Amino acid sequence: MTDFQKGRVLLVDKPLEWTSFDVVNKLRGTLQHLKDKEGKKPFKKIKVGHAGTLDPLATGLLIVCTGAATKTIDRLMGLEKEYTGTFFIGASTPSFDKETEVNSKFDTSHITDELLENTTQQFTGTFLQIPPAHSATIISGERAYEKARRGEEVIMPAKQITISAFEIVKVEMPIVHFKVVCSKGTYIRSLANDFGQALQSGAYLNSLCRTRIGDLTLSNAKSVDQWVEEIKQTSF
Repeated sequence: MTDFQKGRVLLVDKPLEWTSFDVVNKLRGTLQHLKDKEGKKPFKKIKVGHAGTLDPLATGLLIVCTGAATKTIDRLMGLEKEYTGTFFIGASTPSFDKETEVNSKFDTSHITDELLENTTQQFTGTFLQIPPAHSATIISGERAYEKARRGEEVIMPAKQITISAFEIVKVEMPIVHFKVVCSKGTYIRSLANDFGQALQSGAYLNSLCRTRIGDLTLSNAKSVDQWVEEIKQTSF
């Protein structure tokens, strides 16, 4: 019985364009291909799961649990999250990020640093947020993004979220750098879209990095390759 089987919480720095499931499958596959001194595979069946999805176009902290530690996933998913990233101001996309092409452009001549700062105040506290149609939310037994990609109209139910901090870090129009601290279930893509509308303009999420989940930080995370190498060095 090794630490991975007893249960480990792995802090992974998810690379760009990988899905959260790609990371889980890579680490699970590495564990399942290990062999002991007798050539047997001790991890033919081992639970591996992640505690909170990151979109493919996002990077940063992804928590992966193995073995008995998968029982802690629900608790970990409920912890506060911290993100940094950038908005593109003056345009919008159907997915609220760069997954889809720009479908509308807007005037930004009226947008000042002061307006940007003041508008963040509209998005702090507890309020209802509508998730993006291009999301994994289940609608009528199907992922919302599957309906959206077929061009079907998707009515998303609003969900209560809490944003405890929303800070504009730097302005390089049309790029605006931000930092957000928020609750489980917050869609930063929706925040970008709603922020653009509140500016009487438009915006979409240009980049995103999750830097913290509870007290667990990205600075303590390892790359997928580093975790694969550590797993391969497991002794029995």
